[in-house]
Amino acid sequence: MSTDSEETSKSSTTSLVTGILTDLQQLVEQQFQLTRAEIEDELRQRTAAVSLLALGLVVLFLDAFVLCEAAAHLLHWLTSASGSDPARLALWECHSLVALVLFVIGGVLTSVGRSRFLSIKTSQEPTPGIAQETVPWTKPLK
Repeated sequence: MSTDSEETSKSSTTSLVTGILTDLQQLVEQQFQLTRAEIEDELRQRTAAVSLLALGLVVLFLDAFVLCEAAAHLLHWLTSASGSDPARLALWECHSLVALVLFVIGGVLTSVGRSRFLSIKTSQEPTPGIAQETVPWTKPLK
């Protein structure tokens, strides 16, 4: 009789431990999936922000090129004879206007990309609830 109750006790203990281990395995798998999803989301956000930032920098680079062209045309205009250009705007003025537009667009894109990049919160910091849960375990016993 005692053998039957010991067998039942051992089998119930074994099934209980097996259930706990199964639950623990599922919990760990879910935690890995959650962490992976958080990292992928953060990476997606950072990629979008860096793309805007890079696009803004490319536009600013083009702006610098156009500005150099405007300076070259200004030098040509300053050294040419008066009244030799029949256009309403000199070529250097046209280049300067294009450079101004590119500067504004590049500045806005760079600013938006930078602010988006800085506004992304990292997932490395634990939430306050998790930090509070682990505090009692780390305190020394009195």
